[in-house]
Amino acid sequence: MNQHAEAVTTSTDVAFNEVAQMISAARQRAVRAVNSELVELYWQVGAYISRKIEAAEWGDGVVQQLADYLARQQPGLRGFTRRNLFRMRQFYEVYRDEQKVSALLTQLPWTQNLIILAQGKRPEEREFYLRMALKEQWSTRELERQIKSALFERTLSRPVSVSTALKRTHPEAPGLFKDAYMLEFLGLAQGHAEADLHQGLVRQLKDFLVEMGRDFCFVASNYPLQVGGRDFVLDLLLFHRGLNCLVAVELKVGRFEPEYLGKLDFYLEALDRQVGKPHENPALGLLLCASKEDEVVEYALNRSLSPALIAEYRTQLPDKQLLQAKLQEFYALDAQAL
Repeated sequence: MNQHAEAVTTSTDVAFNEVAQMISAARQRAVRAVNSELVELYWQVGAYISRKIEAAEWGDGVVQQLADYLARQQPGLRGFTRRNLFRMRQFYEVYRDEQKVSALLTQLPWTQNLIILAQGKRPEEREFYLRMALKEQWSTRELERQIKSALFERTLSRPVSVSTALKRTHPEAPGLFKDAYMLEFLGLAQGHAEADLHQGLVRQLKDFLVEMGRDFCFVASNYPLQVGGRDFVLDLLLFHRGLNCLVAVELKVGRFEPEYLGKLDFYLEALDRQVGKPHENPALGLLLCASKEDEVVEYALNRSLSPALIAEYRTQLPDKQLLQAKLQEFYALDAQAL
């Protein structure tokens, strides 16, 4: 094939791809529109049933009669069983006085709304998962996993540990990172080596990036850096689209030690000087350790001049009941302080 033909083919492929993207985008908009209408319908049906029952015009038995009537009138109609009609009623009654989240409800699939409704015990928890599911574009499976991992309790009771420099250079960063990352999907054995952790994260990169957050992108594993004629290797290099910066990730299978920050500082300086683009913000660093002591972390970060964070990784999902009990203590102490 001559160069002219290759150029024509390339141009045609680009044009065809643009059309395919338009079709895909239109389909996604159509799905969202259908979902929005469906959730709005369930809200209206739930409101109608709720008002009838509250006015003592209907008893619980009438809801079964309604389900039977709908099944006879529209034989192909699905989703309007007695159980689902009561769910619609609950959906309306739980959220009717929560104006802050009303606009979020129609943006999520009905299945995800039901999961949050069933497992969210407090208004703050339901709002948290509604917002996170939208922001991170979680699948239903990932939403269930995050709830099971007690993300709300962990986020509220243990904010991520960050340096003063990071707050200054990337003020929005603390809200984008976690104090602990759940890596149970790696199936790591106790006493695993750093190589096992590293290889597992690369092998299951998609799950790792979902756990990190929507705007994280993978750049490289074992990223080489050369300074002063010497070779150095960074465990993982990511990029965060929202922060517009490189993210250096160092892995440690033991507890956090203060000297780890010095090495991370060195890598960040090398990235800023050698790798970062002129339009990018300064690189930030994440030390991911098997464990950490809060007081040691506080001391280490207090004088750090680099934008750095320290977080734990866990190979098993936490005891959610224990975290919920701790959260209750947190709320009780907060109430006493008011």
